Amino acid sequence: MSRFCTALLLAGSALGLAAFSTAAKAEGCTNPDALGTSRTIAVDSNELPRIGTMQYRQSLPLEDHEVVITFDDGPLPPYTNRVLDALAAECVKVTYFLVGTMARANPDMVRRIYNAGHVVGTHSHRHPLRMNQMAQARVAGEIGDGIAAVKAALGDERALAPFFRVPGLSRSRQIETYAESQSLSVWSADEVADDWHRGITAEQIVQRAMARIEAKGHRGVLLLHDIHPATARAVPMLLKRLKANGYRIVQAVPVGDRPASVPERGQADVAATEKPGWPRVVSTVISP
Repeated sequence: MSRFCTALLLAGSALGLAAFSTAAKAEGCTNPDALGTSRTIAVDSNELPRIGTMQYRQSLPLEDHEVVITFDDGPLPPYTNRVLDALAAECVKVTYFLVGTMARANPDMVRRIYNAGHVVGTHSHRHPLRMNQMAQARVAGEIGDGIAAVKAALGDERALAPFFRVPGLSRSRQIETYAESQSLSVWSADEVADDWHRGITAEQIVQRAMARIEAKGHRGVLLLHDIHPATARAVPMLLKRLKANGYRIVQAVPVGDRPASVPERGQADVAATEKPGWPRVVSTVISP
């Protein structure tokens, strides 16, 4: 992760949001004590092209003690599966920003993410950390190829949200201009928990997330990464800590209709799956 900008004041304006809708706990939730998802916010990318006060003037107009959780860089087994299990246990819905090569390598996991009720956006095709230094043609290729790979993995192009996050948050005017021309919202964040740092523990991730959410007015868009074992261990702890401190989870969704689910893949599709994707092949054994 590189070159984060100084945090600005959190914008509470409703600009760029087509609708609000309140919701009970996640549909199908059987845990009466779950944290749940309190409501959704529908985001029109043409009206709100940039989100997140780490780099921009505006963010989602969240109320006191409301948090939107997002995950970057996946999907990657086994950690994405463990994160999904933790979210399901607490009936929490989030937004994923998937890397194209990772989606191509793990399409069944992409469909599991969507069919669990999460929103799927994109995070480039190969996750270049210096995307802000790329020429226009390469920017277009990274964004477009990532979108094409994730759409193919989903199996239904209507399922993909027009949400994009730049790798490493290495923004540039050129990236933003191109994304806007494609009617994509560029997402930064309001808080990070440093979960990509080497050697960070699950408890440290939770502590940093909570402290930074509190420092930003007890609300915000939180950026995490579902490809790290420490994050997979931290998510259940974080959800419990958020609930204990009176926080509510909000899910940002794109305007317009989306399919309720995407189809499971057939055996021929499974056999044709290409592996591995970015960033690496990892062991399937993780400690509790």
